Amino acid sequence: MLVTRAVQQAGKLSDGLKALGAVPVEVPVLEIRPPESFEPLDTALGKLDRFDWLILTSVNTVQTVAARCTMLGLDVSEIKLLRVAAVGSATSEAARKAGFRVTVVPDSYNSEGVVAALGTSVAGKRVLLARAVVARDVIPDALAKVGAEMTVVEAYQTVLPEGSRELLAEALKTGLDAATFTSSSSVRNLVEVAREAETAFPFSNVPAVSIGPVTSATLREFGWEPAGEALASDIPGLIAAVVQVLAP
Repeated sequence: MLVTRAVQQAGKLSDGLKALGAVPVEVPVLEIRPPESFEPLDTALGKLDRFDWLILTSVNTVQTVAARCTMLGLDVSEIKLLRVAAVGSATSEAARKAGFRVTVVPDSYNSEGVVAALGTSVAGKRVLLARAVVARDVIPDALAKVGAEMTVVEAYQTVLPEGSRELLAEALKTGLDAATFTSSSSVRNLVEVAREAETAFPFSNVPAVSIGPVTSATLREFGWEPAGEALASDIPGLIAAVVQVLAP
């Protein structure tokens, strides 16, 4: 079972697959690194009490924002009027542990879900969006259209880790029963790793299982029709989709 998550994030998925008797084969195609500069993020966080909303798009974002707040001597729990939207249950849990008062968790764990959940409630409000360097502009574009004053800052970036090419070659040589994808970035980066390994993409006779519709759309862009898609866009949902795809 191919697991493409970053090394520091693969554990929950791999452990869940092991619990079902599957053998996870970790080929990390993402490495989380700081942005080129923390200055824009730090500047925005220094004025956090002036924002009405903070949107946290991932656990990676939460961890970075919380760490920078600590470095800046900010206690986010003291910012009483700040409302926080967190994309997904894992993100909201991490945000609450970091001291943020999460007020909105969209039903759909993606950018479209955030837009639907916030709607026109952000009209005339100052909104801080912290996200990856490479990200879709669905949230800032849609919220700006309803009148939100958007500030978008980069919290982290993802790059290809060293050694992925060799790990992928070995995994394909051993054989895979399925490949799991937790983000569009994992799809695009695996395409690049396969190219470097001189391996055809998509992989022949290997079903792809996606964490949600956005990731599925990216798989289709590269000619790989997902065999399964999680009903809930989180790790338990992805594991459930794997079970359904591989069920006899």
